[in-house]
Amino acid sequence: MRNESFDVPVTIETDRQLAVTDTVQAAEMLIEAWPKDRRGPKYRAALRACMDVLEQRRGVAGARKAFIAAAKEAHVFVRAGS
Repeated sequence: MRNESFDVPVTIETDRQLAVTDTVQAAEMLIEAWPKDRRGPKYRAALRACMDVLEQRRGVAGARKAFIAAAKEAHVFVRAGS
């Protein structure tokens, strides 16, 4: 399993603000803390993209982009960057 760091953190807010910095943290967030009623198509794509990075089948930039799209879809996106 390969964890890759995002080039720029992604800040999201569910019950608190959190800066997501890598694919393991993004996958954990999607699986454990994502609002259950906000798990749409972009959520599934982001989870798949993160798992692909961990299994060395995809680059980290695509996973970060998918994670941002899922956060926007779920209305939890705050900003990309610090």
